[in-house]
Amino acid sequence: MPDASEGGTEAGPRRLAGSCLCGTVRYEVPDAFLYALNCHCGKCRRTTGAAFKPIAAIEAGRLRVTAGADDLLLHGSADAHDAHCRRCGSFLYSLVRDAAFIHVGMGTLLDTPSIRPSVHIFVGSKAPWYTINDDLPQYEGHVVKAGD
Repeated sequence: MPDASEGGTEAGPRRLAGSCLCGTVRYEVPDAFLYALNCHCGKCRRTTGAAFKPIAAIEAGRLRVTAGADDLLLHGSADAHDAHCRRCGSFLYSLVRDAAFIHVGMGTLLDTPSIRPSVHIFVGSKAPWYTINDDLPQYEGHVVKAGD
C-alpha cells in the first residue's frame, strides 16, 4: 500500500495540513488542487500584506477545519469571503466563485503540495515596487483562455 507521504493511498490523495501563525486554526485539505496562481490585485495584497497572494484552488467542501473553527474571522458574505484567524490575523483561505471553490493561501500549508503556481494574474494592478522575476505567464486581469 502506498505511503501518504508518497502521494496518497488507495483511499485517495494524501492530505495536507495547514495552520495560521499561532496554530489556533488548523485545517486539512487533499493534495488535489485544480490550479495554483499568484494574484497581484489590490484586495489580495491588502489581505496578506504582501506583493501578491499565492493560492491553490480546490472545490468548496474539500477543506476541513480541524481545530479553531470558532476562532475563524470571516470577512465578506456567506458565498464569498476571506477567512482569517481571529487571534493572530493570519489569512487562511478565500471562499470564491459563488461558494463553489476555496483559494487556499499556499503560505499556510505546513506540508508541501504537489502543485506550483503557473501564472500571475492582475499584474495590471500589481504593486509598483515589486518586479516579477520569473518566466510564468502574466495576465492583466483573470486568465483568458483561447476562444474566450
